[in-house]
Amino acid sequence: MALKKSDLYSSLWRSCDELRGGMDASQYKDYILTLLFVKYVTDKAKSDPNSLIDVPVGGSFDDMVSLKGDKEIGDRINKIIGKLAEANGLEKVIDLADFNDEEKLGKGKEMQDRLSKLVMIFAGLDFRGTRAEGDDLLGDAYEYLMRHFATESGKSKGQFYTPAEVSQVLAKVVGIGAGTRQDHTVYDPTCGSGSLLLKVVDEAPRGLTIYGQEKDNATWALAQMNMILHGYEDRDIRKGDTITSPQFTQGARLQTFDFAVANPPFSIKSWSNGLENDYGRFEFGRPPEKNGDYAFLLHILMSLKSNGKAAVILPHGVLFRGHAEANIRKELLYRGYIKGIIGLPANLFYGTGIPACIIILDKENAQARTGVFMIDASKGFMKDGNKNRLRSQDIHKIVDVFSKQTETERYSRMVPLREIADPKHDYNLNIPRYIDSSEPEDIQDLDAHLRGGIPDHDLDALNGYWEAFPSLRATIFKPNRPGYSDLAIGVAEVQQTILDSDEFQKFAGGIRGQVNDWFAAHRPVLQALDEDTVPTDLIARIGDDLLARFKNTPLLDEYDVYEQLMTYWHGVMHDDVFLVMSDGWCEAAKPRKTFEYYERKLSEIPDLVLGSGRSATKYKMDLIPPALVVARYFANEQAKVDALHTAAEVASRAVEEYIEEHALEDGLLAEAMDNDKISKALASTRLKAAQYEGTDPEEIKALQHLIKLYNGQSVAKKAVKEAQATLDLATLKKYGDLTRLEVIQLVLDDKWHATVTSRVASEAESLTLALVERILQLGERYEQTAGDLSVELEKLEAKVASHLAAMGVES
Repeated sequence: MALKKSDLYSSLWRSCDELRGGMDASQYKDYILTLLFVKYVTDKAKSDPNSLIDVPVGGSFDDMVSLKGDKEIGDRINKIIGKLAEANGLEKVIDLADFNDEEKLGKGKEMQDRLSKLVMIFAGLDFRGTRAEGDDLLGDAYEYLMRHFATESGKSKGQFYTPAEVSQVLAKVVGIGAGTRQDHTVYDPTCGSGSLLLKVVDEAPRGLTIYGQEKDNATWALAQMNMILHGYEDRDIRKGDTITSPQFTQGARLQTFDFAVANPPFSIKSWSNGLENDYGRFEFGRPPEKNGDYAFLLHILMSLKSNGKAAVILPHGVLFRGHAEANIRKELLYRGYIKGIIGLPANLFYGTGIPACIIILDKENAQARTGVFMIDASKGFMKDGNKNRLRSQDIHKIVDVFSKQTETERYSRMVPLREIADPKHDYNLNIPRYIDSSEPEDIQDLDAHLRGGIPDHDLDALNGYWEAFPSLRATIFKPNRPGYSDLAIGVAEVQQTILDSDEFQKFAGGIRGQVNDWFAAHRPVLQALDEDTVPTDLIARIGDDLLARFKNTPLLDEYDVYEQLMTYWHGVMHDDVFLVMSDGWCEAAKPRKTFEYYERKLSEIPDLVLGSGRSATKYKMDLIPPALVVARYFANEQAKVDALHTAAEVASRAVEEYIEEHALEDGLLAEAMDNDKISKALASTRLKAAQYEGTDPEEIKALQHLIKLYNGQSVAKKAVKEAQATLDLATLKKYGDLTRLEVIQLVLDDKWHATVTSRVASEAESLTLALVERILQLGERYEQTAGDLSVELEKLEAKVASHLAAMGVES
């Protein structure tokens, strides 16, 4: 059974649990990522005889596994890693973490147990089936760990990781395309763990030649491992401070590259400490001594070839700060080097919560550039814990708009250089000066408040709805006086009127039809999934097509539709595709007993349980949930179970209602109560006592009826349990009888197609809710006129005066 991405994540994060307490995330990341590296190269060497990493005898992960319970496990792990490092020239790269450190890992038995558990968690993972090309399970896992390490490390330690979503934006806007050759070069002068470089390389059909520099030694080692894990053993990543000691130079000048990307440390104050040679970087002006943002930007500019392109993340201050930075900014604009600026949401990065921007530099045809293309993407994000995160739709929209230079109201605009140079702006690039992204003000209508009626201009603002549903406005509203309307139906009827209208039904049906056509077009490709499928290419193709099909659909935002698919892809569909790629349709659909995963220490909720107690057998259905099998093959049986459930609920309700009626303080069942409860056992005990005592016959009768109701409840619950057990057994058996075509039908049609259709349909439903909410808001706002309120006020004043008079108080 192939390992799902979500299962891998759980295993890796559980390995972190073994280390928490003795050190913080900035330290234990080195241990986890080192073991991940050793495990991966060991598995790859077993399956790939051409692996560029040599795994020597005594230097493999298998050698670590043999140390389980060994008293000297820490020292011996160090030696194993040392052998692997020596065999591949990776000294001071993969051997930085000390597995024999008693301060971090504990002494004696504590270290022995902790490292044994840690190694065995990794032993349960199998990377022999992963690939470094395209969609890589291991690469995803590495990104997952880096993101969590950055989150846990806090502000000062999060600089080694650029969020993957932001990296994707930089990678896509930097200018790499189908014509990019493998010998084209990409450079990151502050490369951190290398994740940004890797995202850029993914955009090149044939790869790129990688160069990078990183100041921090431990982070540089992470980058080296990251490159190897992704198959880029020939990368050139060097150590050192980029500004004071650039490693890529040609004499007195900097080495130049085709592409550059960077997420430099923001506004660093000590950038010039030790600076002796500027390598011609500051010909347009020297950055302020206590702010290094422009030092990095100018370094990158001078590191580009004459037609080179770059995308750099910097704080918004670089767009508008004055003095030396204003002069540099003016020079860059005058020469046309700044092609575009993208404003990002706040709180995206792990080192800071301030908003940042992407500056796109392009030397090609710079002198002919007459404007700067600006995007205000600050409002497109989702909350993710205590950080914000770009959604798939935000990434796609930014890239689409920038690559096509599409001007969109309140979002993007090509700003002429003459406007930027105008004295009122004076080369200030602050985005709100040129793009007003604020929502239009909801203006109150004074005449409507005085005389009633809903202003027609407010209804005209909903014109998109009226164009989509032409007769709906006349159905919901009626004329009041020129320029004003009233609701023609009750407020409570608005939503149902919209949903029941023929026009909305046609609209919703059209949306389902579009999804059906889209899925039918890609069904053959999905049915043909095999080990050669590249999931990233697959989802890009079908996602872009869905986006294109909904581009001209009234009311719907095509990017919202796209997000529905992508959310489902990341949550479920990607795992499904990976399972089918690894195991094939039939094998991936087989149920598995949950105890098979106990070695990985995953906490799983079973999908199907046969039996009860210790003898129960629990099953997990990774690809096809039991509900889909039941819906297709056992609908009648499920209907019977549902009917029995309903009968059991009726029987339980009868017990509750009877007790509630007769368990009052002086009620017939009061004597049987214990702590405000009365069970069947309590009722039976009280019945025997009452019959022996010869008390009130009505009490005896009530107790007998309650016991009868309890018996009916028991019979009903037993019937449900037996019917459910029979259905579960039949369902489990059906999994073994499923043909390949049946599996494909269940997954493609009943699962993927049905879910995407439902999710996209929910977008149409949310549109109606937004319309209803606005109509209700307008109706309530102007429901009472000033005259109505005045009359009501007079009534209240008279009422108060009457009360005061009754109390003998003169008003």
